[in-house]
Amino acid sequence: MDFDPFLVSLLRDEPVARIRLPYGEGSAWLVTRYEDVKRIASDPRLSRKALAEREVTSGSPHAIAAKHAALNYADPPHHNTLRRVVARAFTGRSMQRLRPMAQRTADALLDEMERQGSPADLMEHLHGPFPLSVVSDVLGLPEDERSEMTSWANVIMTPRPAPSRSEEAKKTVRDVVVGLIGRRRAEPRDDLAGVLAAAMQAGEIREDEAVSLATAILVSGAHAVRNNSANMVYALLTHPEHLARLRAEPELLPQAVDELLRWIPHRNGVGLPRIATEDLVVGGVRIRAGEAVYCSYLAANRDPAVFRDPHTLDFDRGAVAHLSFGFGPHHCVGPMLARMESEIMLATLLDRYPRLALAIPPERIEWEQGALIRGPKSLPVSW
Repeated sequence: MDFDPFLVSLLRDEPVARIRLPYGEGSAWLVTRYEDVKRIASDPRLSRKALAEREVTSGSPHAIAAKHAALNYADPPHHNTLRRVVARAFTGRSMQRLRPMAQRTADALLDEMERQGSPADLMEHLHGPFPLSVVSDVLGLPEDERSEMTSWANVIMTPRPAPSRSEEAKKTVRDVVVGLIGRRRAEPRDDLAGVLAAAMQAGEIREDEAVSLATAILVSGAHAVRNNSANMVYALLTHPEHLARLRAEPELLPQAVDELLRWIPHRNGVGLPRIATEDLVVGGVRIRAGEAVYCSYLAANRDPAVFRDPHTLDFDRGAVAHLSFGFGPHHCVGPMLARMESEIMLATLLDRYPRLALAIPPERIEWEQGALIRGPKSLPVSW
């Protein structure tokens, strides 16, 4: 949970900095202040589509998503079309329908954990299987096709140690998704696969785009929520005063989840850059057309000009919006789902286990290395 001191120093001393990352070519700009990050993320003069044609300095040895079909490599107005299609499966009403099913899943997983006895690894029993089950329900993926999906997602989202394994995992997941969307074309259903199949048949999106969208949501949903929710539990178990307050005031949970999302340094690296299509000035620095620009949502979430005492976990923090789900056109498509899952997991753990605690000292927790989203390898707890 330690915040990167290098990002702190850039935020303070060089908020628009020249950087070089381990892979790719050349150098890029990194923007860290909250208002500058929001501007970069929403300025139409900065293009993700142009990134698909470029090799730039990068934190990964290869692209996670297919560059010519992925939502992350599209610009408006086509990007708006892709988001509009996906949004049909992420309405408030659909989340309300999903919540009771998700709660039953969490209860069943914890019932099984209790049968095996204390201590137990929450990564194995809850944080791994629960997000996969929920996002699979959203997509419409059958139970018998889910068994290895968490491990495949983690390999895909951890590209640096084994890029060849990541490519194999992507092909495996893609084959599963292609088969599912193909079945939905013949037998429509009210799930994300059905929404994508219908949009494809209506000519709104191409087949490769439908497959890319479904794959991205499945993989990122399984990986990101797995790690973020585990980070939240670890944070609470190592901040006993915050844990005690949530037990005493359970109505605080939604704002506590939002503050945890702001405070936890959940990302490794700085995501995808954008390419400047014309000269512009950011934070007093001139960025030339053709240059790559990264922005750090993590650093923006710790900007003292916006967040009072930003390195403190504060459940009474005001309503200033954090940037953990991004900003602008490429804002995450599923924040309602991610928040709902985190709230269910935390509420259920707090309700069922009044003596929940780490089963080993915090310093013995091992953390994933090289994954795009940070999280513990295991989270042993007692109750």
